[in-house]
Amino acid sequence: MKMKEIIVVEGKSDTIAVQNAVQADTIETNGSAVSFETLEKIRLAQQRRGVIILTDPDFPGQRIRNIISKEVPGCKHAFIPKEEAVAENGGSLGVEHASPEIIRKAFKHVKKDMPEEAEIISRSDLVNAGLIGGARAKERREKLGLLLHIGYANGKQLHKRLQMFQITKEEFSEAYRQIERGEQE
Repeated sequence: MKMKEIIVVEGKSDTIAVQNAVQADTIETNGSAVSFETLEKIRLAQQRRGVIILTDPDFPGQRIRNIISKEVPGCKHAFIPKEEAVAENGGSLGVEHASPEIIRKAFKHVKKDMPEEAEIISRSDLVNAGLIGGARAKERREKLGLLLHIGYANGKQLHKRLQMFQITKEEFSEAYRQIERGEQE
């Protein structure tokens, strides 16, 4: 699988993992303090070929994703579930621990940024679905993130992410129905 877009990753180990899964060029952020120079490279890459952001499924990875999305509009996003990015010894978490198959799967479910002014799903929809507040909200958000291929997010970030990735009410409702069916079994 050859990628047209340039893949933004956190470090050298992530580049190796991505290149073991697909043919791709990468830009490494070298940590969560994304430099001006790195942002300029990403901006140029976005203009010329497009960019897919693939960061670790943790807080620093989300922080990097947010910084880049804010500074370079229109990026695409690929997500790897936490359980698919854990080292064999159960220690660290990161893209470098994901199998080539999992990385390819993440690229098959790439999501595109959406203009912030477009709201598709309201916060009250999330509350009514038991995704914000309530005993099982976190568990439901985890399942929803997997089903929609947008990664885990807390309640506030989930609302933003659903909008950012243009998740329609129809997609949201279908995923929610799958969660409900799973809970009833």
